Amino acid sequence: MDKIKFGTDGWRGVIGDDFTFANVRRVATAIAQYIREESEPARGLIVGYDTRFLSAESARVVAEVLSTAGIRVWLADAATPTPAVSYAVVARQTVGAVMITASHNPYRWNGVKFKASYGGSAAPAIIHRIEIHLHRLDRTRARPRRSKPASVETVDLIAPYLERLKTLVRLDRIRSSGQRFVIDPMYGAARGCIARMLGETGIAYQEIHSEQNPLFPGINPEPIEPHVAELRRVVMEGGFDAGFATDGDADRIGAIDRGGSFIDSHKIFSILLQHLAEDLGLRGEVVKTFSTTQMIDKLARKYHLPLHVTPIGFKYICELMLTRDVLIGGEESGGIATKGHLPERDGILNSLLLAEVMAEKGKTLGELVDDLTHEFGPHFYDRMDLEVELTAAQRLVKQVAQGKFKKVAGLKVTTIEDMDGTKLRFGDSAWLLVRASGTENILRLYAEAPSRELVKALLEEMAALATEQR
Repeated sequence: MDKIKFGTDGWRGVIGDDFTFANVRRVATAIAQYIREESEPARGLIVGYDTRFLSAESARVVAEVLSTAGIRVWLADAATPTPAVSYAVVARQTVGAVMITASHNPYRWNGVKFKASYGGSAAPAIIHRIEIHLHRLDRTRARPRRSKPASVETVDLIAPYLERLKTLVRLDRIRSSGQRFVIDPMYGAARGCIARMLGETGIAYQEIHSEQNPLFPGINPEPIEPHVAELRRVVMEGGFDAGFATDGDADRIGAIDRGGSFIDSHKIFSILLQHLAEDLGLRGEVVKTFSTTQMIDKLARKYHLPLHVTPIGFKYICELMLTRDVLIGGEESGGIATKGHLPERDGILNSLLLAEVMAEKGKTLGELVDDLTHEFGPHFYDRMDLEVELTAAQRLVKQVAQGKFKKVAGLKVTTIEDMDGTKLRFGDSAWLLVRASGTENILRLYAEAPSRELVKALLEEMAALATEQR
C-alpha cells in the first residue's frame, strides 16, 4: 500500500492516483480507531465536504466507516465551508470533524482534514496518533472494528454558522456606508454564503465564480495573483468599492481594492490587527507564522501586544489560541483567526470584517494600506514555489543554514534563523526564507523587502541557486 502522510493541515492526494475511495476508507478507519480508543466516541463527529470532484461521495464513505465503527455522524447536506464545519463541532459539542477538501490546491487534488473538539486544526499530537493507527492498520491488514451501526443524520451546517457571523460583524454599519462589493468564492464552498448575508441585509453586491464546477476553470482556487484577475476586472468595470475572494474551502482570503490593487494576506492581517486594537480597543496577544510580514511586529509593538512567532502551519497558531489570550493570529497563506470566534481560519468572516473596517473608517482598502505604509514604511512581499527534488531542496536549505551565502541580491546577510526552513535577514528591512516541503518535491521561497524590485531580485537569485542543485 502507498504510505499516506499527513502534511501541515491533513492529507492530500491526486484524485484517482492517491486520492481514491480505498485510501479515504483507510484514513477514515484510522480516525475511527483513534476516536474509539483515545477519545469520546459517544459525542459523535461532523463530516463536511467542499465542491471538488468526488467530495460528496467521499464524505459519504467517511460517514459509512464511522457509523460502522459505532460513531454517530452529522453529515453536511451540501458543500460547506471549513469554518462552518468547525463551528458545528463547537455548537454541537462533538469530538471533532472530518472535512473532505484539498483547500487551495488545483482541481486534480482532494484530501482529508481532521478538526478537533475545539473547532480548529488538530494539534500535531492528534495527527501523530491518527497516523500511528493508520500505519498499524496497514501493517496488520486488520479489518475495521465493527460495532452496532450508529446513526448518520444529514444536516444544514451553513445556516447556523451564518447566524453566528451576524453577531460578530456590524452588517448594518456596512449597509449604511452605501458600499458595493464583488464576492468571488472561486467555485468553492463559500458560494452563496457571503452573498446571502449581504443580500439579506440589503448590501449591494455581485457574486462571480459561484456555479458548481469542480474543474475551477481558468483558476486555481487560491485567492492570490494571478487567480484574482477576473475579480479585479469585475470590480473595476463595475465601479465596486472592493472585491473579496475565498479559497476552495473558504478558510483563506484575498482582496482587490477598487483601483484594482491586490491586497495580500499580509496587508489584510495588518488592517484587521489595527482595527481590533485601535478602533475596537481590544487587547490580547498576537501570533504570526515564520513567513509572515514584519509589519505585524511593528503593529504589536505600537499597541504593546505580546507577539509570538510559530512554525508554518495554522495548527501552531491554533495551539496558542487554545492556551493563551490571543487577539489575532495569521499566516502568509491567507488564514487569519480572531478573538471571540474559533481557533480557526475563516475567509468568510474576514471578508466581512474588511468591509466593516472600510465602513467604520470611510476609506478604501488601498487607502488603509497607504496609511500603514506611511506609518511603518513600505513592505512588499512575494513567494515562489519551485519543483525541486526533495533531497536537493533539503540540501540547499542546509547550505543556507550553514551560512554558505553571505550576500543575496547584493544585500549582506546579518542574521540567520532556522525555526522552519532557513530565514536570511538583511538588516531590519528585508528577509528571505528558504523552505523545503515536507511531503512534495517543492522548494518554497518567501521574501519581503522595501521594494518590489528587491523582492524579485532576492527570489530570482535564490531560485537560480536552487536550479544548480537539481
